[in-house]
Amino acid sequence: MNRKGSGGNDTDLIWFRSSYSDSSNPNDCVEVALAPGAVRVRDSKAPDGPLLTVTPAAWSRFVTGAGGAVAP
Repeated sequence: MNRKGSGGNDTDLIWFRSSYSDSSNPNDCVEVALAPGAVRVRDSKAPDGPLLTVTPAAWSRFVTGAGGAVAP
């Protein structure tokens, strides 16, 4: 797992939120983007803030452990 700033080619990422996110307050979410060989995670309230970078395998284990479906 790595933490990194939002610089680099992260501007080309397509961010998405869980369909379970509370639509009455769309800024209280975790956003996820798929990158080659990595999954990026950020706080929707701070889109220019730090990113959490994990491997696809680590993300899959996290989501499975949290009781959800694995993102494609």
